[in-house]
Amino acid sequence: MLYNNSVRKPPQNMSKPTVATLKSFIAKNRANLFVQQKSAFDGMHDCVMQNEHAGFTPATASDGYKNTLGINGVWVVGRDAISPFEAKGFKGYSVYNCCGSFVLAVRA
Repeated sequence: MLYNNSVRKPPQNMSKPTVATLKSFIAKNRANLFVQQKSAFDGMHDCVMQNEHAGFTPATASDGYKNTLGINGVWVVGRDAISPFEAKGFKGYSVYNCCGSFVLAVRA
């Protein structure tokens, strides 16, 4: 069996972030959340388009769809690449999937 050493694995003392990690992060920090929507699906072009002016904005409640976790600008699909994020004075999680990419964070 071959093993691909180029695959990034979390350190031994840190578990891999999951959608459950995001749900817990949202529940603990709901009043202080910020979202940076880096890219999103654009039906006009039928592909994911980069948001060139992506900045952090305070998180607002969505209309309750299960896949948004209750936050506008968030979209999880089940096969999400979730990684810890820390930059620009913010700390949280970066998420990438077929619908786009976003960062969900709080001020550090």
